[in-house]
Amino acid sequence: MAAPNLSANRRKAFKIATLGSHTALQILKGAHDEGFQTICVATSNRVSLYSRFKFIDQIIEITKFSDFPKIENQLIFQNAIIIPHGSFVAYLGLGKNKKMKVAYFGNKKVLDWESDRLKQRQWLQIATVPVPKRFKKGDKIDRPVIVKAYGAAGGYGYFFAKNQKEFDTRIKNFKAREFIVQEYVIGVPLYIHYFYSPLTKTLEILSIDKRYETNVDSLGRIPSQNQQGLGIEPSFVVVGNSPLALRESLLSEAFEMGERVVSTSKDLMDGGIWGPFCLETIITPEQKFSIIEISCRIVAGTNLFVNGSPYASLYYDKEVSTGRRIAMEIKEAIRTNKLKKILN
Repeated sequence: MAAPNLSANRRKAFKIATLGSHTALQILKGAHDEGFQTICVATSNRVSLYSRFKFIDQIIEITKFSDFPKIENQLIFQNAIIIPHGSFVAYLGLGKNKKMKVAYFGNKKVLDWESDRLKQRQWLQIATVPVPKRFKKGDKIDRPVIVKAYGAAGGYGYFFAKNQKEFDTRIKNFKAREFIVQEYVIGVPLYIHYFYSPLTKTLEILSIDKRYETNVDSLGRIPSQNQQGLGIEPSFVVVGNSPLALRESLLSEAFEMGERVVSTSKDLMDGGIWGPFCLETIITPEQKFSIIEISCRIVAGTNLFVNGSPYASLYYDKEVSTGRRIAMEIKEAIRTNKLKKILN
């Protein structure tokens, strides 16, 4: 799809803005490449970072991210469109995100489903995508499990237990009040980056990444017999990402899962999900998918693909990152007078 021809005056009427964190550079570069003016809302300690990049036209400095509501009217006056990413809920909280007055790309109604791990699981189950076994209170744990706190990000707030005895011991010191206990599925952690367009009603897979988690990935380099007695607790904190190309024979299932997730979302919430989202999966040695969770926004793994990806190049004759794909969608909505369809 070629980028639509938009008059310079009309394009300049809108600006693309985001918080200076997570995927801000990718989002703002993509917006700049599509001809938009860009705004980065950055905390004082990050202004020097974002001032290095010429594709950022304006930096609005705030003392801390929670001060964002104080500059909302400034963004509204400039006709800015906010692009949310993972730091929005992490730093502003669910309530401030939902109350945001500035134009917001995406459907805020998905926030309640994304933030609640049980609602997430319900969504995925209705969409008939495979999910790990969940252990409820009172269930006997008969296999290795991973315990995840609600709202845990980047692997923080997780712990592993190999059986009921270990779970009972470790849960005593677990600080989270709300958590979910899932079967620990052995396999490759693979994150599929989708983009759904409500304008064309089409789903794209733009890229795929694998996360490197410390220290659970490095523990795999030590033979199991040598791990005994080391006293090292597995940690799942994400420290990096690497690109991955999925076997073509599995692509069809990846597309079908994404399409079912989108279709189900339209039944569960007004408007459903649109824009970027990610299914966080494990692929087992039997080449079966197990869906761990869904992220309803652009994810950090897409930063690998600022210059596009093998998948994005199958759709477009230019370098398209997820950040740029967002700007392309906004641009098309402006051209066709359908902005209300993609903004909250």
